[in-house]
Amino acid sequence: MIDIHCHLTFEQFDEERERVIEEAKEELKAVIVSGVDPEDSKKTLKLSEAYPKFIYTTLGLHPVSVVRMKEKEIETYLEFIKTNREKIVGIGEIGLDYHWVKDSSKIRRMKEVFIEFLELSKELNLPVVLHLRNGVEEGLRIIEGEDIKKAVFHCYSGGMKLAREIWEEKYYISLASSIRRSKNMKKVARSIPLSLLLTETDAPFLSPVEGEINVPKNVRVVYEEVSKLRGMEIKELCEKIAENSSRLFDIPNFF
Repeated sequence: MIDIHCHLTFEQFDEERERVIEEAKEELKAVIVSGVDPEDSKKTLKLSEAYPKFIYTTLGLHPVSVVRMKEKEIETYLEFIKTNREKIVGIGEIGLDYHWVKDSSKIRRMKEVFIEFLELSKELNLPVVLHLRNGVEEGLRIIEGEDIKKAVFHCYSGGMKLAREIWEEKYYISLASSIRRSKNMKKVARSIPLSLLLTETDAPFLSPVEGEINVPKNVRVVYEEVSKLRGMEIKELCEKIAENSSRLFDIPNFF
């Protein structure tokens, strides 16, 4: 099993990070940790260096972080990512967030920086991990317009119509460990081409048990739910997700 998106550097894990990672290693083949801003990205890189061939890294700029940063800070961060190109497997998470960002000038800046990071992904030939809260359709149009070839819609919980548009463009959809609470995610799980499906926890968020801190090993919930919905063995699903993760992120195929 593989968790393609989580945040093991976040403060929720400060007291038990090593234990959480060791427990993940007992069941999972790989974990991809997402750096969401300059300071977090430094921590993320250190973590992947401490757990080689198990923890992999994507570096991006969360859209909520965009509006807190000055232009020069973002330019410096873009150069930091370029410098560390060989240590990462993707650009993300990046995107749009209309839940938290409401001001029109901040929204404009958020879109501008989103496109800057899409350009970076093309320059570095890396896939993008998309955070599109209340902005999935707009985000899809933007990446189509920017001619992005490899992308994953992280933590997708939208409707089937948009999901079909996403996979018809050969983009990936990642379903999270909160799947048991989401009718939309279950519908997508039943219908998506298996070659475009990925699995994640978004830990410490989106726990399968509300109120608990999520951990990477809980990605098992996604495998259990998808295998049940599609009437297939978990082992077969593990093989498919490993193939997809390897294809998108250029990490080893663990099966």
